[in-house]
Amino acid sequence: MTLAIAASLFAILVLIVASAIINGSETALTAASRARLHALDEAGNARAKLVNKLLAAPEKLIGATLIGNTLVTVLAAAIASNLAVQFYGQAGLAFATAIMTFLIVVFAAVLSKSIALAYPDRLALIVAPMMGALITIMGPLTRASEFVVRQVLRLTPGKADDKANILAAHEEIRGAIDLQTKEGAVAKVDANMLGGVLDLRDLQVADIMVHRTKMEMICADDPPAKVLDELLKSQYTRAPVWREETENIVGVLHTKDLLTALSRSNWDPSKLDVMSFATEPWFIPDTTTLKDQLNQFLKKKAQMALVVDEYGEVQGLITLEDILEEIVGQIADEHDTNETFVRPQPDGTVNVDGTVAIRDLNRQMDWELPDDEATTIAGLVIHEAQTIPEPGQQFTFHGYRFEILRKSRNKITALRIKPVPKPVGVAVEQPTPAG
Repeated sequence: MTLAIAASLFAILVLIVASAIINGSETALTAASRARLHALDEAGNARAKLVNKLLAAPEKLIGATLIGNTLVTVLAAAIASNLAVQFYGQAGLAFATAIMTFLIVVFAAVLSKSIALAYPDRLALIVAPMMGALITIMGPLTRASEFVVRQVLRLTPGKADDKANILAAHEEIRGAIDLQTKEGAVAKVDANMLGGVLDLRDLQVADIMVHRTKMEMICADDPPAKVLDELLKSQYTRAPVWREETENIVGVLHTKDLLTALSRSNWDPSKLDVMSFATEPWFIPDTTTLKDQLNQFLKKKAQMALVVDEYGEVQGLITLEDILEEIVGQIADEHDTNETFVRPQPDGTVNVDGTVAIRDLNRQMDWELPDDEATTIAGLVIHEAQTIPEPGQQFTFHGYRFEILRKSRNKITALRIKPVPKPVGVAVEQPTPAG
């Protein structure tokens, strides 16, 4: 009798340890870094390759661990109940249930999973062969359970959404970058660059284009000497060429092509025919994503495109540099004008030109102003206020106070912004004298 009791206790101990191993193995495999395991796999690590193989079929891994863990815990509980009934009768079932619940929860679940979460990569490589064997052993039971599950799911209206899965992976990467940045593992500038790459699929060319009111253009009917002078004075190497009206873009002029033609005419500007070496303009819809436009720039070996709306009207232009700046930040050379559109003040406020893009301000000041409804700071204020404000008016929304400093006709040209402790919605105050 004593030997039978000892055997039963030993069996319970073995089953609890088996449950702990199964629970810990599942946690380690699912919590392991996929990127690190992929790198080890590429380096020729056989166990990393096995881990990736197991994770490639998660339904088999989950099914095998659930079935295996259920079998060992139920068997352990049955043996414990049998022992308790022998010693205490039917009342022993309550004691057996309480003790086994405590042992399984604390040692087989919480403790094993905590250890696995502390060393997921290392333990995943260790337990991979054992879990592979478990999946093979439980194969028939797993396939049977999968069949039943599939039949039940056919009765429900839901179905797999590949687009949703892609978006989930997209957000998972962004969340990982944000987390590593907060923990100090990734520098802020690197996080901005990585975030900029992810944003290329979410932004459209209309979000970052140079608006038509700020485009530097050349009139095709101007004397060649004037065209030469304007292009050489410009900080840009390319300029759209218009004829009759500014919306009628007929070509794009490159400084290099102009100088090449000038040298062939013995440096006599009067002999130039501007349109003879102007290239054909490239028009793109304003709804094109930055990711697609970047690919088109690379494919066509071009660096500038004109953006048109649904009516075919020119809204602005976009260059390859504009897209790259969304990734790496502002790019400047020795010919760029040193203009400061965002000017932090000693009192904690920030003076901003109305045309500053919300994304640029957020990146420079580490703010979180929304850019869903407007592209520029002036556009955001007009959208939130539902009116065109006057100089001196102040508004508070999204946790920031906006004061209108200057206005030109219906255009806000300068604002003062200051963060406030809590967002209090849109509140219009009495106009104060503009200073």
